[in-house]
Amino acid sequence: MTTSLPHWFSARQEAAKARFASTPAPKRGDETWRFSNLKQLDFDGFQRSADFSPPAADLIARSTGLEKTAAKFIFANDTLIHSESSVPSGVICLPLAEALVSYSELVEKHFMKQETRLGSAKFAAWHEAMVSNGLFVHVGDNLEVEGAIEVHHWISGANTVIFPHTLVVTGKSSKVRVIDIFRSAEELEPGLAIAFNDLSAGPNSQLDYVAIQALNEVTRIIQINETSTARDASAKGFILNTGASWARNECLSRLEGPGSRSDMLSVSIPAREQEYDQRTFQHHVSEGAYSDLLYKNSLYDNAKTIFSGLIFVDEGAHHTDAYQTCRNLLMSDSCEANSMPGLEINADQVKCSHGSTSSQIHDEEIFYLQARGIDPVCARQLIARGFSVEVVERLNDEPVEELVLRFIDDKFAHIAGGGA
Repeated sequence: MTTSLPHWFSARQEAAKARFASTPAPKRGDETWRFSNLKQLDFDGFQRSADFSPPAADLIARSTGLEKTAAKFIFANDTLIHSESSVPSGVICLPLAEALVSYSELVEKHFMKQETRLGSAKFAAWHEAMVSNGLFVHVGDNLEVEGAIEVHHWISGANTVIFPHTLVVTGKSSKVRVIDIFRSAEELEPGLAIAFNDLSAGPNSQLDYVAIQALNEVTRIIQINETSTARDASAKGFILNTGASWARNECLSRLEGPGSRSDMLSVSIPAREQEYDQRTFQHHVSEGAYSDLLYKNSLYDNAKTIFSGLIFVDEGAHHTDAYQTCRNLLMSDSCEANSMPGLEINADQVKCSHGSTSSQIHDEEIFYLQARGIDPVCARQLIARGFSVEVVERLNDEPVEELVLRFIDDKFAHIAGGGA
């Protein structure tokens, strides 16, 4: 960090250090960590590193994504190694470290404003104390960014920890899509990511966010997503989990304006011993808002998933429409899927539903495909892929859908080859 950083940010970091030290670590019996393997929270030995072993040119070449983007940023251990941008005038799209200096007041207005309430308050404080870079996007009123803003976050070196931060703000009647891709530079080096993203959708705007987590099998990640929607705004968040030995996703969506909408989407494909822990909170503050959550998990081998979600409707948030669905496809007899959907309603005239299902592939489905010349292994993969596609299609953007499906297909190919 440089001395040119604004005073408010330095003060926030000092306060966060104290908060991290004073906040107790999660313990057995905490409802927000129910079913979790707390041994995964032993982060001793992890440290930041400005060094990365593959040359920057190598990581840049490996940062393949969309064919066309509005902007592209590549970070290695939170250090910017490549950037390109063609966003229109009136759109700020900068590395967070630069935005903190050039647009200090604007960043301060939106930086980490919501309470982290789903269990990882200690790790949110750690992130705030240590964050040094990431992405800041501010889209002015009545502007649309054509094409996605794509960001690659690489972890390199054994026991390296990164703290990437994505802050996106849309003005009135504006539109933007941001994609974060998390990957490991080496296949066998353990790493850690404590990631955070702030998404603030202004009135009548559309803000889409996609996170693709494809880290190596010995890396862990905590990702905290906090979204707010103003009147008539639409926010869509999608998370794909294919990598990491352990991933914790906490997604809070706060619907603050009438007519606003939040779509919370996820596809997770754990295999071998991978564990994915997902906690969500659909907070209806305003009347007449709509939220829809759809999470799908395909579990292989000894994999484990945890889903805990709550729809919370405030007093006065009448005419709320809120839906929450978690579906698990069990691809082995030894996998474990835990689901805890929930509702708390404090208003009248609302439509709310929640539910979870877990099922296996039926023999009849395999037989149907075998009769058409498809071997049983491929048949199971096709069914699992189709199970995921329903969620991917909710992105409503063909190039982005193809990118996500590419990572999904890579995961299925890896599973077929005996890996996670």
